[in-house]
Formats: sequence, structure tokens, C-alpha cells
Amino acid sequence: MMRIKIGELNQIRAHSEKVYPEECCGLLLGEITNQGKKVLEIRETENSWNEEEAECFQESGSKRNRFSIAPATMVKVQKEARDRSLEIIGIYHSHPDHQAIPSAFDKAIAWPSYSYIIVSVEKGKVNQILSWTLDEHHQFQTEEILTNCED
Repeated sequence: MMRIKIGELNQIRAHSEKVYPEECCGLLLGEITNQGKKVLEIRETENSWNEEEAECFQESGSKRNRFSIAPATMVKVQKEARDRSLEIIGIYHSHPDHQAIPSAFDKAIAWPSYSYIIVSVEKGKVNQILSWTLDEHHQFQTEEILTNCED
């Protein structure tokens, strides 16, 4: 289960709609407790997908159907989070004009300990937000999102 405040979820919605028709992406900072993952901050990042990455992953596509977070950004945010006793607990990204279901590419680049929020944006408006985690067989399973107004 993932707990996230309405304000953070709305930040993800706004970012997804702003970047449409391209995929947006960002990091979920927080903590892992006995009650699950708790998102404390959303960090919007640039979608750094480019031709070089397409070649590296042997994937065709553009920012309309692929995303990437630059390694330097990941390291920088990871250090900032650690300095504040937080950690990166997940990644979010949007699927313009597609369902909020992980793609084969999403599965290929996923890390087992992270949550993956996927936002379906149809014609510029968010219509679905789902969270996913990898199970022990490297298969995506839905993860409950519990929203609240307060901590």
C-alpha cells in the first residue's frame, strides 16, 4: 500500500497534463514503514529520453511513449533525500492517450523495491492513476493508493 496526500497526487496530475502529449516523469520521495510506503514529496524531473537512449535500450520511440530520468538527476535527488532522512520510493510517469498499465518497456526498466505510479492522460486530461509494484517473479501487481488530506 502507498499513502500519499491529495496535494502530492494533484501535483502529479498537473505535471501530467502540462507535459501532454509527451510523457512526464518524476520521483516519489518518502519512507517505507510497517504500514507500507509513505510519499512525503514529489520531485518533478525532465523526461531525458533521446536518440542515444533509444539506441542503448534498442527501443524505438519518442517522448510521446517513452521516458527516462537522467542518471545525474537520480544521484542528485537520492543524495538530497538521504540528507533529509528520506529515500526514493518510486517513480511516476504518464501514458498519453493510453491506459495506466505498465508497458513492456516499463517492466524492462523497473526496479523491484520501487512503486510505479502511471497516469493515463486522454486528450490532455488525466482519467486514471494507478500504482504498480514488481512481485518476486518480476511481474507487475497493482498497489493500493490511499489518499488523505493530512499526514
